[in-house]
Amino acid sequence: MKLYVSEGNPHCIKVLAVLELTEVKCDVEVMNHEERVVPFLTRPALPVLLLPSGQHLFSPNTICKYLFDISGQAATNASNQWLEWDATDLQPAVLQALHMMALQGKSADAAAVLKGPLNCLEQSLSKRSTPFLSADIITVEDIVLWAALYPILSDSSFEAGNFRFVRSWFERVGVLSACQTAAWRVLQGKGIEALKTFLQKQPAPQTQRRDTLTSSYTTEAEDTDHVMTEEEMEEAAQIWSEGLKDSSTVAQRKHPILPQEGKRNVLITSALPYVNNVPHLGNIIGCVLSADIFARYGRLRGWNLLFICGTDEYGTATENKAREEGLTPQEICDKYHAIHSAIYQWFQIDFDYFGRTTTQCQTDIAQDIFWRLHERGFLFEDTVEQLRCENCQRFLADRFVEGTCPYCHYPEARGDQCDKCGRLINAVELRNPQCKVCKETPVIRSSKHLFLDLPKLEGELEQWLERSIRSGDWTANARHITRSWIRDGLKPRCITRDLQWGTPVPHQDFKDKVFYVWFDAPIGYLSITANYTDQWEKWWKNPQQVELYNFMAKDNVPFHSVVFPCSLLGAQDNYTLVNNLIATEYLNYEDTKFSKSRGVGVFGDMAKDTGIPSDVWRFYLLYLRPEGQDAAFSWADMALKNNSELLNNLGNFINRAGMFVCKFFEGCVPEMLLNEDDKRLIAQVCWELKQYIQLLDKVRIRDALKCILNISRHGNQYIQVNEPWKKIKGGDSDRQRAGTVTGVSVNVACLLSAVLEPYMPTVSHTIRTQLQAPPSCANAMLQGTGTFICTLPAGHRIGTVSPLFQKLETEQIEALRKKFGGQQLEEEDVKEKTQSFSSSAVETKPSAAAEQITSVNADPEKAKQLTALVAQQGEKVRALKAQKAEKSVIGEEVTKLLELKKLLALAEGKTPEPSNQKGKKK
Repeated sequence: MKLYVSEGNPHCIKVLAVLELTEVKCDVEVMNHEERVVPFLTRPALPVLLLPSGQHLFSPNTICKYLFDISGQAATNASNQWLEWDATDLQPAVLQALHMMALQGKSADAAAVLKGPLNCLEQSLSKRSTPFLSADIITVEDIVLWAALYPILSDSSFEAGNFRFVRSWFERVGVLSACQTAAWRVLQGKGIEALKTFLQKQPAPQTQRRDTLTSSYTTEAEDTDHVMTEEEMEEAAQIWSEGLKDSSTVAQRKHPILPQEGKRNVLITSALPYVNNVPHLGNIIGCVLSADIFARYGRLRGWNLLFICGTDEYGTATENKAREEGLTPQEICDKYHAIHSAIYQWFQIDFDYFGRTTTQCQTDIAQDIFWRLHERGFLFEDTVEQLRCENCQRFLADRFVEGTCPYCHYPEARGDQCDKCGRLINAVELRNPQCKVCKETPVIRSSKHLFLDLPKLEGELEQWLERSIRSGDWTANARHITRSWIRDGLKPRCITRDLQWGTPVPHQDFKDKVFYVWFDAPIGYLSITANYTDQWEKWWKNPQQVELYNFMAKDNVPFHSVVFPCSLLGAQDNYTLVNNLIATEYLNYEDTKFSKSRGVGVFGDMAKDTGIPSDVWRFYLLYLRPEGQDAAFSWADMALKNNSELLNNLGNFINRAGMFVCKFFEGCVPEMLLNEDDKRLIAQVCWELKQYIQLLDKVRIRDALKCILNISRHGNQYIQVNEPWKKIKGGDSDRQRAGTVTGVSVNVACLLSAVLEPYMPTVSHTIRTQLQAPPSCANAMLQGTGTFICTLPAGHRIGTVSPLFQKLETEQIEALRKKFGGQQLEEEDVKEKTQSFSSSAVETKPSAAAEQITSVNADPEKAKQLTALVAQQGEKVRALKAQKAEKSVIGEEVTKLLELKKLLALAEGKTPEPSNQKGKKK
């Protein structure tokens, strides 16, 4: 084994101390902070332990635990709890405090940051009869926590306050020669000064507290615990003790749902997914899942709410798909509408109505809006140049043509929009255009079309936007994209297309055309609602009473913030316009794009086959929801979040609370006599609940999820400190204490079932069933600003308790990663093709090879397969270069790419070009 460390890196203190203490044989190499040891990480990370198997461990706590394990000192449950607490609570606070002390000279502020974690540690140590954290001897958690705190607590300028038990424990651990040697080796006797270089290269910790909420969408940051005052603790305990006042059954939804006087009437739309393909995880999180969370939350809050969606079925994409599959457009729509419906049902998306756009209502409403725009002078005719494929004998609508973006030079821009820079494009602006059906180069021809006169509506649009953005919740990207459109000045937008599959234009001069999908598709919100209820205008022509939320990915923003609102403003029919536009960034798959054709990524119809429950999929997608920047799905990270956050944190707490009731108190919630510890927990949980509500009211979905995990984390610490499993064996006083801790804990579990309902509905229902919770408990606690109350009073009998989550094993995850990565097939194909080429051409004499190459006949089918492989391998090389991978790794993949290009040339009947390898300069 080999351990890589660096001087001035506080994370290295713990691993060096553990290495010496356990006397495990291991070479140690000192690196600088910039050197990369683990090739597949996107940034340097130290310390790193290289195992004999060739695997790398690069989590300091994991390295410490591993060294203890192989020395014969296996970690206990208590050890695992402390290591989890260190990683999630202590380390973020320590790094923030170190940054303040070393780079800003703010020791007082650092003390405030560390007060919460030190207080938790003090409470635990004060209740122990052992000299160390969980035993009479030093264990892994003692070294890990001591090393984390050493740079700060050993600094003379740091005044932590009166933490007597922490100081005593810290000194006991610190006398070990292993600890002293490790600290000297890393800090060189310079104290915090030695850490400056390391800290300057780290992202600056976010110092904004979570109780200072703004409407802006800040980047994700670790947060310090809110320190409870005596007043907060007493008030929270008083409200909690009053209990649930109304345990009546919650009223069921009655359809049709219509706006009501005196109620908050909320209309939620999710961007209509194209019917022509199966949605992948990025599509699901970008619109339908995010909207579902907010809809479920709104219902719990008692809002009068309607959530509608449906498949977008007209347009070029559908015609294209129908041609590919040899079906009619209507058959394609029927097929994929059923697929979409089944996928969303499995993901538990709770629409009030899921419809489609190929209906008579769509035709009637779209044509009505068209005539109103026409009569008011907001439409005009113009002759436009279009791309026409002479080979296919047709004008090429947007998605039938592809080429290079004229703005950012992205080579796969569509004829209506570039997926990379987001700019709208007229197809004739594309460079090197190509017909997607036959790959021929199209020509430019003229055609007469109708245009929406956006410049005429620009003034009215700006006035409305100012009101909507000021009063509503628009995500930062939605505001930015919209303002960039306005700043550049609006241009007329064509609303007709030379297609057959679409809503027909009712004008006599354009009877051979249909409406352009981006004029037509948003009207689908109205027509789908009209198919749900004939009183649809109460939602869509009622801006005084209705709040409209639109959920979508960022590429849909301009159509929802500019084009569609202009259509409705121009129609002058008192339409409801969007108040809150919620847009996500993109979700990628393992640092590449989802691709159905290449078998890359998880698509909606495949998630079910993984054996992972839909609630776990929902949790992970929402945990990494791309709110401020693009995010990437990762199998390894999914397993980590499942095993740490769901299994060890959330599930562990809820299961322990319920099991204590069953095991120690025969299934009945015991009497609860609150002391200061209990009141502090109740206040902490109440504070997190209020944060959860403030965040979700602002549609901060990912941040609100962190509040749920914080609640269970507080609960785990509370149980760990109070140890009811020990106290139940003691005298009457201890048994009473065990009862209180158990009763409070199971009530926290009941609250968790409520706040989990929008995120993990099945798990939420399972918890409430196990606890036999009152039906109205969730609604009661989520009213107003949030109220944590005792919903399971003393004497309440709970049901059978069982684990909520299963561990995701490494082998299972690795198998899924290979299955959905397109990686295994790609590597096998590359290996097979390159070996075949080598044996047939390269390894013969040069003259013989040349003879073979020139005599090969073209093989179009093989060329087609190899073209896909070349593109795939090229994408892999580009990704590695972007990640700044090791040169040797990139070199290997480039070699594969070159060999594939040679094979492609052979299949095309061409002579491969010789490799252009530059020699090294001497």
